[in-house]
Amino acid sequence: MTSPGAAETRPAIDPFVQLQQVTLTYGREGKQVHALAETNLKVGQGDFVALVGPSGCGKSTILKLVTGLIKATSGYVFVAGREVGAEPMRVGMAFQNPTLLPWLSIRDNVMLPLKIVPPFRFEYRSKRKTEFRDRVEALLAQVGLAGFGDKFPWQLSGGMMQRASLCRSLIHDPQLLMLDEPFGALDQFTREELWAIMQDLWLSRKPTVLLVTHDLKEAGYLANRICVMRARPGRIIDDTTVPFARPRTIEVTYTPDFVTMTQRLRELIVSARPVKEAA
Repeated sequence: MTSPGAAETRPAIDPFVQLQQVTLTYGREGKQVHALAETNLKVGQGDFVALVGPSGCGKSTILKLVTGLIKATSGYVFVAGREVGAEPMRVGMAFQNPTLLPWLSIRDNVMLPLKIVPPFRFEYRSKRKTEFRDRVEALLAQVGLAGFGDKFPWQLSGGMMQRASLCRSLIHDPQLLMLDEPFGALDQFTREELWAIMQDLWLSRKPTVLLVTHDLKEAGYLANRICVMRARPGRIIDDTTVPFARPRTIEVTYTPDFVTMTQRLRELIVSARPVKEAA
C-alpha cells in the first residue's frame, strides 16, 4: 500500500534487492519452525526501507537472507540482478550492540573493513596512514566524533560508540547497509540525535538500506518506505511510502499526518500478532 500524496515515489528501475516468493523453515521434520511464509519484496538502489512488526515475525531473517548468511527454503533472493552469493557484495552492518573491539582505538575500529574488504584490503598497507586515515577522520567528524580517533571504546558513551559503529558500517562505501535496531539500546534524546546523523549519512552517500526497528517514529523519520510484517510465519502485509520531504526534523514527527501514519501502522502490527498476544 502507498500512502496518499506521497512525496517520494518508488524507483521504476529494476530492483536492487528482490525477494521473490521466499519461504524459510528452520529445523528438521517434526521440529520445524516456519519463520517466513511466501514473502515478496522489491527495494530500489539507494532506497531506505524499514521493516516493522511483532517480535519473531522474521524482520532480522530478511536481513540474513539478503546478505547470504542463511539460504531460503524456497524462492529466490536477488541482489544487483543476480542471486545472492553469486558475486561479492560490499555490505555494512550495524546492530543494537556496537560490537567495537575494546583493544583497538576508535580509529582502528572504524578502519577494520578497509583492512578486510576488497578492493580496499589490497591497498591497506600503503594507505592506512594516509588516505585511509583521512577517510576515517572525515567520517568521524561527520558524526560529531572529531578528535576521538585515539580514544578506546571504554572511554566513550553508548551514543558515541554507536556513532563509531555507524562509521565502521559505512567506511568501505557499502552497496547495502543492514541496520538491525542500531538505536534500540539508547535513551530517547540520543536516539533522536542519531536519527538526524543517520539521515545525513544516507543523504550524502545513498546506500541501499534495510532497517529493522520496533520504533515506528524511527521508521517514519528515517525510511522512504515502511513494510509491516505479520507474526510467524512472517510475511509482509503492508508496504507504505513515507510522504514527508527530506531532510526531516523531529518536529515533523509531532504533526497530525505523521501521528496518523504511525497510529495506522501500530494498529496493523497489533492485528498481525497471534491471537493470544493481541488480546
